[in-house]
Amino acid sequence: TAASLGMLVDEGKLTWDDRVVDHLPWFALKDPYVTREIRVRDLLTHRAGVPNTDALWYEQSTSTRDIISRLRLVELETSTRTHFTYQNVMYATAGEVVAAVSGMPWSQFVRTRIFEPLGMTGTIPTAATLGSQPNVAQPHYTIDGVVEPIRNASVDGVAAAGAVWSSVHDMAEWLKMLLAGGRATGGPAAGKTLVGEKVLAELFSPQTMVGPDAFYPTMRLTKPHWTTYGLGWFQSDYGGEKVDFHTGSIDGMVAIAGLIRERNLGVYVLANLDHAELRHALMYRVFDAYLGRPARDWSADLRTLYAELAKEGEAQQKKVDASRVQGTRPTLPLDRYAGTYRDPFLGDVVITAVNGGLTAKYGNGFTGPLSHWHYDTFKATWEARWRGTSLVSFQIDAEGSVASVTTDQGIFKRDSPKRP
Repeated sequence: TAASLGMLVDEGKLTWDDRVVDHLPWFALKDPYVTREIRVRDLLTHRAGVPNTDALWYEQSTSTRDIISRLRLVELETSTRTHFTYQNVMYATAGEVVAAVSGMPWSQFVRTRIFEPLGMTGTIPTAATLGSQPNVAQPHYTIDGVVEPIRNASVDGVAAAGAVWSSVHDMAEWLKMLLAGGRATGGPAAGKTLVGEKVLAELFSPQTMVGPDAFYPTMRLTKPHWTTYGLGWFQSDYGGEKVDFHTGSIDGMVAIAGLIRERNLGVYVLANLDHAELRHALMYRVFDAYLGRPARDWSADLRTLYAELAKEGEAQQKKVDASRVQGTRPTLPLDRYAGTYRDPFLGDVVITAVNGGLTAKYGNGFTGPLSHWHYDTFKATWEARWRGTSLVSFQIDAEGSVASVTTDQGIFKRDSPKRP
């Protein structure tokens, strides 16, 4: 997506520092001043001050335009350009800028300007046509200690943030183009420049600092002296070399692209088991071999690191479990909790009374029975078991009716409170 915008910069159709509203007049954040001042560059650097808003698109049916439009409802987390907060919806907005400036949807632009010229015939821009594709990988997840296949998830709502489906063969063509100064090394466009030298330099120039809280846990092992973000690339030093890299993760599918551009070295890894950091292990193993560094068992070291992180998560869960108050009962009969609860930003949570119990539904991927936890709090056990469980708390108003429900995503108000 950043390279697509760069191609339009090459053509003189926009600049990195154009105001977003000059290309998308409908774009708005909650603060009018920030809305006016957000630049194209800010969409790509996770520093606009907008908090994480992945609940807007993950397992939802909301259109891209509606997802972006809802940003005007969210409180800004920080001042603009003062803090790095990873933000997929801003990349979706960048995709809309590509469409507005080029006159074609983002998916068509990347297909005709990048995939086809490079001969990336096994690559599609979104999951919309995944069902008709041959040889599609099956994602996996560890559930109750057992690795199990799960279903593929879609990122199409924010497609420009990372919806592409590809192969190592095809992504190698993409990396080779980036290493060759923006020239295609294969495919129909072999020898032709797709991304100009000046734009390419800008893509890989550090744009904003990234603190330890926002970088990868692998830094505990690699111990970089600096960590930054370019235009679509995480960056750090390793063994005296500048590394540009980025991961992708969604429901059991993971990827990593890593470049040491001064060494003309690129690594691409795809895997179909989430939370197994083989991707980082392979990338650093290749870096070590190429740079002549001593061999290190990155697989063992990263397995230990991520096992420690998992234990930290388990300890947090034990604290939640220990906070449960035994011997309590719901305030109201269960059918009184049923209803539709709404939030203009997050959408709807639907609670249904079924066979003497309650079921919760949020979006396309969060459906499951509720079991009483304590007081007016219930535990949702999602049918998509890799999504775990969530606590769902109901709030009773002064008239004895359920007024709202609080979930992991936020607070949803009852559409029409049911009076006793």
